Amino acid sequence: MRVAVIAESFLPHMNGVTNSILQVLRHLRERGDEAIVIAPAASWTAGWTQRAGAGHAPREVEGFPVHALPSMPMSGYASVRVAAGTVARLRGILADFGPDVVHIASPFVLGWRGVQAAEELGIPSVAVYQTEVPRYATKYGLPWLEDVLWNHVARLHNTATLTLAPSSFTVRQLHRVGVRRVHLWGRGVDSRRFHPAKRDEALRAELAPHGERLIGFVGRLAHEKQVEDLRALADLPGTRLVVIGSGPLRETLERQLPGAHFAGFQGGEDLARHVASLDLFVHPGESDTFGQTLQEAMASGVPVVAVGRGGPLDIVDSSRTGWIYQPGDLDEMRDRVADLVYDDVKRAAFAHAAWESVQGRTWPVLCEQLVGYYEKAIHVQHRRRGELARRLLTSPALLAHRVFG
Repeated sequence: MRVAVIAESFLPHMNGVTNSILQVLRHLRERGDEAIVIAPAASWTAGWTQRAGAGHAPREVEGFPVHALPSMPMSGYASVRVAAGTVARLRGILADFGPDVVHIASPFVLGWRGVQAAEELGIPSVAVYQTEVPRYATKYGLPWLEDVLWNHVARLHNTATLTLAPSSFTVRQLHRVGVRRVHLWGRGVDSRRFHPAKRDEALRAELAPHGERLIGFVGRLAHEKQVEDLRALADLPGTRLVVIGSGPLRETLERQLPGAHFAGFQGGEDLARHVASLDLFVHPGESDTFGQTLQEAMASGVPVVAVGRGGPLDIVDSSRTGWIYQPGDLDEMRDRVADLVYDDVKRAAFAHAAWESVQGRTWPVLCEQLVGYYEKAIHVQHRRRGELARRLLTSPALLAHRVFG
């Protein structure tokens, strides 16, 4: 199979979208498939020169070439890039490669052009819904823009051959705004990297010098993650907050949470070590469509307390692997955290159940399911072509329109 991946976000910016793409590319390489990646460059000039190296998008990943397009930083969040490039340019790249299917990761700006280019070429596309951008409008003080953005989301995904949503919540959400042909596709977890054995007592001694219980968060330090909600936990006796991640709100959050340890961005084994060394994981963001960090915590043997909206509703089995609390109810969040952090026996039972619950959710299993959706999209596109051919044969007027415009 030949797969073109169009990514709204990619290396060197590491996030949930990038991680998913890397897992998919690794799986395609292991299958012996061919692929290309089209993504924003790390700067405007790098997109023209295809410059690689530290701080830039690589020229290839897993042996597959990367087409880095010139990009500009998003206002107020320089690490998020918005790619330039017309539909015609994307159409040219796709036509040169000749993919069987186009995988469009978290489409919005570049992804919309990619969907249009694929449609014009008659190539099936699979749009992977991953970021609730319209809700971000309210978080960033532009509530009037939310309906406009949902209309864009609906138009984009209805143009794609298939849409994959990461949770039952997002499947229903897309249906409500009029998106058709939506299927459920979750995310895998690297259960070898994220494992209870990665717990590091030396790190715990450093973070909790007085034997405090460690309550952690992992994610971008940005408005949509609602990290400021952790203030409701800051004065719990015998505990310490550990905030892992980077983003534009770090300095603000450091002032709001003066007793917390800010670990900055962690990746690879360092991230696995930090997560496994926590006693409890808290997820306050209401805009997460899946919640990959929750799976990683659970695979590390750490129970979770998460807000009851979005992806966590599928991931957390409340009262067994963690607790779900009502959105906006920070008193309930605090009570749920206290319930586990002060009861070692209950926390251990929840931790074991959390670990068990994610076994089998591996990336190879999820990626093979994705390949099945690629094949389904190809079949749907072939069927559409057949239907169009039959219509052309039975409608001289339509045939004339298609030939002569």
